[in-house]
Amino acid sequence: FSTPYFLPSPAPQFVMFAAVLLASLFTSTLAFTCSPTASFVGSNRRATFLNAELDAILFDCDGVLADTERDGHRPAFNQAFKENGLDLEWDVDRYGVLLEVGGGKERMTAHWDEVGWPDSIPEQERADKVKELHLRKTDIFMDLIDAGKIPLRPGVLRIIDDAINADIKLAVCSTSSQKAVSNLVRTLMGPDRASKFQIFAGDMVKKKKPAPDVYNMAVDEMGLDKTKCIIVEDSGIGLSAAKAAGISCIVTKSSYTANENFTGASMVVDELGDDSETGVTLETLAKLL
Repeated sequence: FSTPYFLPSPAPQFVMFAAVLLASLFTSTLAFTCSPTASFVGSNRRATFLNAELDAILFDCDGVLADTERDGHRPAFNQAFKENGLDLEWDVDRYGVLLEVGGGKERMTAHWDEVGWPDSIPEQERADKVKELHLRKTDIFMDLIDAGKIPLRPGVLRIIDDAINADIKLAVCSTSSQKAVSNLVRTLMGPDRASKFQIFAGDMVKKKKPAPDVYNMAVDEMGLDKTKCIIVEDSGIGLSAAKAAGISCIVTKSSYTANENFTGASMVVDELGDDSETGVTLETLAKLL
């Protein structure tokens, strides 16, 4: 019969070394797992990963941050018309048609070019009167914002807070005036969040949306890589501006734009959503790049 073969016993010194090493590893792992900073370290790693993929979110304002057009800008225009003795009131449907024109001054001009200018506004005074009306409209609109009449849309603050925590750059790029946009952001989001935003507005560029000027200005001034940016829009005009700028765009449909054609958008949703389990997240946006 064959003689049984036994493996040689390991040296006592090796056994002791292995035991010490395993104990050390177990202790370190347990300490990290139980540490109150463990989840913080994990979130930092997640934020770093997201930041590497998604560098900036560029929001439109009206219709994206808040559904301002129907219940904000429209009644503000109507009040400005009334204060100036003009027999004009834009109803919901008419204003919806006029939204196909980007910019408030341009909207008034397009309306009167179509239906005829009031006798009280001579041709040589038209440009100045439109500017005057728009300035007054902006003040009325800001009063509505200050009074809390226009809330932020669902999910906006959630996405913004997540982006701030992930060190992702933020901007608002709008056809509205810088004064109106800045006031909306500061009033509805608070000064701390507002300080994280850069504002680029229609009165800062030569051409408004659907031209890409305002988005290109944001990219240039913020030193962004277009392949790492996402635009949040709500209208066909805004989507056209995003496409012309060569930047990925997610559309959040608003009350006036639900039935518009959004061909070419990276994603179309009804809203960003307050629930992170079912709504749009930073991970969602990063996957659109």
